Amino acid sequence: MSKIDHSLFNADEHALQHAYGSCPQCQAKLQIRSGKSGPFLGCSRYPACHFSKPLHEYQSHEVKVIEGTACPACHSPLAVKKGRFGLFIGCTNFPDCHHIEKLAQQEDEQLGCPVCHKGKLLRRTNKFGKSFYACDQYPHCRYLLNLPPVTKTCPVCSWPLMVRKGNMLICPQKACQHKMASD
Repeated sequence: MSKIDHSLFNADEHALQHAYGSCPQCQAKLQIRSGKSGPFLGCSRYPACHFSKPLHEYQSHEVKVIEGTACPACHSPLAVKKGRFGLFIGCTNFPDCHHIEKLAQQEDEQLGCPVCHKGKLLRRTNKFGKSFYACDQYPHCRYLLNLPPVTKTCPVCSWPLMVRKGNMLICPQKACQHKMASD
């Protein structure tokens, strides 16, 4: 029968005391805290000290710089970057410049926005992974749909598009909400 060496399980209580460093304002230890936007480093003397900083300085990193490109805002090179919503094209001068572009154009049919008549309805993804369809003229136009739009005029109110839910087409206008079977 072998003996267990219990000294392997003893931990020095101060071993992780300064794992994240000290607060630059009050010199107390920093610790991982949780907020509505996720985890962050915060001062252990909160609420007396309000110092906090993100765990990761920026939520994206460069995958590859695109040679021969220039940011339309600041003329720095553009790069393919990876963020929380996947790959995108962004300025290498971030955080001073916030220019971003979609990596690939959408291949599905793009419907015109029925509100501003300038933009197109594009599929977007929120931070929880749910899809929605919004006008690409945001923030000037805030029209959005939670279901996929279809080029079909509503027979009741004449709204230029409807949304698909299963095998039904529904008018997205709150005053109408006409339902019909899809073709």
